[in-house]
Amino acid sequence: MTAYRNTGGNSGVAAFECGSDYIKVQFSTGAVYLYTYQSAGRSNIEHMKVLAKNGSGLNAFINTTVRSLYVK
Repeated sequence: MTAYRNTGGNSGVAAFECGSDYIKVQFSTGAVYLYTYQSAGRSNIEHMKVLAKNGSGLNAFINTTVRSLYVK
């Protein structure tokens, strides 16, 4: 996993891993959630990848848009 830059300084996201059709997000609690094209939609996953790579906004997007759309 890649460490999340957390440019805002207050994110609950600690790390992420991007695949061709998924993103895994590790939170500061240690919990890891898998979001896929099938579970959350292609556009949401691609947007999450951009936010993750930019190090900003991923936690907020998860909380407001894809909160429960994870696979595991």
